[in-house]
Amino acid sequence: MELNPQSAWERCLDFYRSNISPEQYNLTFAYTSMESYSNGKLILSVPSSFIRDLLEKDFQPLMRASFKKYFGNDKVELYYRIMMDKTNNKTTIEKQEAQKPIVNGKQERPANVTPDEIMAPAVDDLDSQLKPEYNFDSYLEGESNRLARSVGEAIANDPARAHTFNPFFVFGPSGCGKTHLINAIGLRIKDLHPRLRVLYLSAQLFTVQYTDAVRNNRVNDFIGFYQTIDVLILDDIQELSGKSATQNTFFHIFNHLQMNNKHIILAADRPPMAIEGLEDRLLTRFKWGLQAEIEKPTKSLRCSILNAKVTKEGLHIPESVINYISENIDESVRDLEGIINSLLAFSIVYKCDINMQLVNKIMPRFADVNKKESISIDRIKEIVCNHFGVTEDELCSRNRKQKIAYVRQLAMYVASKHTSMSNVQIGINLGNRNHATVIHALNQVKNLLDVDAQTRQELKRIEDELAN
Repeated sequence: MELNPQSAWERCLDFYRSNISPEQYNLTFAYTSMESYSNGKLILSVPSSFIRDLLEKDFQPLMRASFKKYFGNDKVELYYRIMMDKTNNKTTIEKQEAQKPIVNGKQERPANVTPDEIMAPAVDDLDSQLKPEYNFDSYLEGESNRLARSVGEAIANDPARAHTFNPFFVFGPSGCGKTHLINAIGLRIKDLHPRLRVLYLSAQLFTVQYTDAVRNNRVNDFIGFYQTIDVLILDDIQELSGKSATQNTFFHIFNHLQMNNKHIILAADRPPMAIEGLEDRLLTRFKWGLQAEIEKPTKSLRCSILNAKVTKEGLHIPESVINYISENIDESVRDLEGIINSLLAFSIVYKCDINMQLVNKIMPRFADVNKKESISIDRIKEIVCNHFGVTEDELCSRNRKQKIAYVRQLAMYVASKHTSMSNVQIGINLGNRNHATVIHALNQVKNLLDVDAQTRQELKRIEDELAN
């Protein structure tokens, strides 16, 4: 006997209870209800995008199996109605998006397989690999990203007149919003200029595709495909470091796109000059256009990001809690989003309010709650100088002797780790050096910490003195 939709959904819920833990069920399906089912279209109601994301990430195969078993349809069109603003009773419906290959013409291929010019799909069929949620509407502006955002919008609004910014090179520490911005540029270009072929991918995926092309003797096809792109967006460009063959191929693609007035948008965790293992001819071309740094978000921007996330999830969090989180988590936008997700999960599972008690329980997973503001740059300079037996004048001088340079780099690293100062501020306080010098110093120390036990010991002693 064929089940009516509501009975079918209730059978699905029983199926989920039998196949996942009570904790998983209580966090997800317990808050999911069926709104309607008609003509293969199923609308599920969820309280927030957080719950939707959990269902999409962890339970898609389970849900598909249940739809086939109880709705008699393994190709259900799944939509989510999400409560975006409980105060004003606003909702939105979002369709489940399937993962698409980078080339999805008649012959679909996985993203890590060589694309080619012959099989390159028409612009309407080209999957740009852009994330719809990473748009300008959700990219909040602050002092730390104003220049990068302004230039990004100028490129997106009128690519034909933005060749002064070609290539556009965005750099900054992990989690500061680089990927969001370059995705937003791509989405705006597609929206305003639908006939342009826009493609986003990571440098790592580009390398994997190139390796596949070499293995299958199809490098010319690979190059030919990328030369058909109008706007190429390449993320984590530092991943090309040391890969001379991949760099050589990218050089030819870059030249072709540049000469034909196509746009190239690049992102990295450091400026071009600080990327070791990068060929000079590529370095020169990366410096042709405009470089824009995105720094760690300021407190004001962190508060705005937190409030936007809270509104999106339909939560109510006291302003004092927002301020406390923004004061103690200052490294990454991802950390800000992560703590809100954790607070939401705890409040759902344990049916409790989001308050300072809950925040204090979760905060140590994301940050050292010891106040960074209690450590000043002057205190750091004093301890580092005393530890190594150098004067503050030597530390801040233009002296490039190995010992002085090492001590200066270590001081920059400690300041970056234990204060909320930006790279620009750290550079100013250590001899009026620019942000690129600071970024280079941070990377040098990070590399040493991976391989040099003495540097790890020196850092521990300095941090122990700071803690006293």
